[in-house]
Amino acid sequence: MEATFEAFVRARGPALLRYAHLLCGDAGRAEDLVQDALVKVYRRWGPDIAAPSAYTRRAITNEYLSWRRRLTNREVPTQLPEPATRSHTDAIAERDAVWRVLAGLPRRQRVVIVLRYYEALPDREIADLLGLAEGSVRSLAARAFATLRAHPELRDAASVDRASRAEPSP
Repeated sequence: MEATFEAFVRARGPALLRYAHLLCGDAGRAEDLVQDALVKVYRRWGPDIAAPSAYTRRAITNEYLSWRRRLTNREVPTQLPEPATRSHTDAIAERDAVWRVLAGLPRRQRVVIVLRYYEALPDREIADLLGLAEGSVRSLAARAFATLRAHPELRDAASVDRASRAEPSP
C-alpha cells in the first residue's frame, strides 16, 4: 500500500502542486494544501479509491475551499510564478492582469475555471467533483467570464473572449 501511494505521489505530485498553485496563487500555500490533502488521502488509501487522481484533486479542492473560508487576511497575488522576459512583455502583462482578476473571483467560480481550462476536465467531471449539476458548472463559468470581460483592468478582452468560447477538453 505504501509503495503504491509513494509511486502515485511521485508521478502526480508536480501536477497536483501546479493545480493547487492555480487555485490559491501562492507557492507556499499550494504546498500546504497539497500536503494536507495528501495526508487525508493517505489515511484512506486503498482499493476503495477507484480514481486516485480525481480523489486527490477533490481533496485539494476541498482543502482550498475550507482554507478560503477560514482565511481572514485575503491577499490577492499580483505576480506570476515565472519571471517575465522583455520579449514577451505584452503577453506577460495581459496574463498578469487576468491572474489578478482570477484571484478576485468567488472561490467556486475560480475552481470551475481552473478545473475546466487548466485541468481540461469536462463539465460532467467538474460537476461530480464539486457535487453540483452540470448546468451549475456552466453557470459558474459563464459568470466568471462575464466578470473577466467586464473588469476594467482587462482592456483587451480578446483572450478572455476566446477562452470563454472555447470548448473544454474532454
